[in-house]
Amino acid sequence: MKLLTALAAFALIACGQGSATAQPQSQSAPTPVPGGPGVTGTLLIGNKGENTLSFVDLATGRELGRAETGRMPHEIAISPDRRQAAVVAYGARAIDIFDIATRTRLRIIDLSPNDGPHGLVWLADGRILATTERSQSLTIVDTRNGDRVSAISTGQQGTHMVAVTPDARRAFTANIAAGTVSVLDLASATKIRDIAVGGRPEGIALTPDGRTLWVGDLQTPRVQAYDTATYERIAEVPVGQTPIRVLASPDGRWIVTSNLGGGSLTVIDAATRRVARTIVVSGDQAAGQVTILFSPDGRRLYAAETGRNTVAEVDLASGRVLRRLPAGANGDGLAIAE
Repeated sequence: MKLLTALAAFALIACGQGSATAQPQSQSAPTPVPGGPGVTGTLLIGNKGENTLSFVDLATGRELGRAETGRMPHEIAISPDRRQAAVVAYGARAIDIFDIATRTRLRIIDLSPNDGPHGLVWLADGRILATTERSQSLTIVDTRNGDRVSAISTGQQGTHMVAVTPDARRAFTANIAAGTVSVLDLASATKIRDIAVGGRPEGIALTPDGRTLWVGDLQTPRVQAYDTATYERIAEVPVGQTPIRVLASPDGRWIVTSNLGGGSLTVIDAATRRVARTIVVSGDQAAGQVTILFSPDGRRLYAAETGRNTVAEVDLASGRVLRRLPAGANGDGLAIAE
């Protein structure tokens, strides 16, 4: 019980809820290292410990600049036209919209009365979805209609992360404290049901075909797979300690967990639902490894090490850490603008 309590507390710190202990030790920034042939784009990093957004050139490994954000920026989403980025202010009630090319904030979207935005998706039709944890809801911003704000109640404690089906008809939210996943109908703006997954679910991901939902558990080193048509559990796979994030590869072949408790990645074969390999990134809980992100081609993984102010770039095929990129204080949320 003491171990579970300690891990849960560490997970809260990684999400920015342990402000006194979340400050990292000072360290020098990584020496810029080129990304190699074919590595392009800009990596965006939400630095929740200093309220900034970093822009890092992936080709050179150099930071291009930082911009001020709202309080405790976390998840980041790129607009359908790839020109803008949305960044939640988890410590407030707002979403910041940035122009990526100029690295400037264009506007602030007030989500009030919805509070505590975290999980974030920018849909192809222009709507932005954000879990609003302290309001137990999913907030919807219609950028096509003057940033009109509406919300769907989950009625569940700890509504933290969100995944959306490819047709944008349904959303699934991971509700940490409730031990559930809510299923929401985006067309009718209603909740369909809650799935009792148990434990403390935070990381959540859908396969690209939308047929399988994968859910991590902060309390037990496992991920569970659910059929999105029947909501029945179809698999449980043991993974590394404290799988705080879950991610599907762009081609749907792999499911990856970011294991905060041990600084590792667990790679699961999505077809067989068996562990294919474990990749040691830092091997250290103190690294505070949280958010993970695939490169667009699926060959690399980026892992935010919030305790080290770095983002590790990992080659998926070899499992080798290729380089570490600079982040600001407690850099966590990630996105790539091509």
